[in-house]
Amino acid sequence: MHHEYNIVGGDFTRAGYASSQVKKILRNLDVDTAIIKRTVIAAYEAEVNIVAHAYNGIITLDIDADSIRIVLDDMGPGIEDIEQAMQEGYSTASDKVREMGFGAGMGLSNIKRNADELRINSEVGRGTQVEIVMYR
Repeated sequence: MHHEYNIVGGDFTRAGYASSQVKKILRNLDVDTAIIKRTVIAAYEAEVNIVAHAYNGIITLDIDADSIRIVLDDMGPGIEDIEQAMQEGYSTASDKVREMGFGAGMGLSNIKRNADELRINSEVGRGTQVEIVMYR
């Protein structure tokens, strides 16, 4: 099963739409509720990162009998230091994003905590790809 969602940077009114669709799909497939919860937390955090930091992005969801794979590709500033960005509390969010209640610096660490596998590739000035894999 394959689904794609376009994400617009800065559009906080729709932040969370794709991850809520992922939740509906997984529920319809009778995926274990604990896996759904972890998957949706990771997907939401990654989706909000695109909205908060990038110009736009695409979320791709692929589900098979053994795994759930979510790939988030964004066009944005990229991450200069992935190791530093993974530290809880580290954030490059703007004051405007923080005033809306986002940008606490927990996104990537929450993704890592909930994902079975996490891969991050980023190129400064071009964008970031986050791959989240969950095993069923």
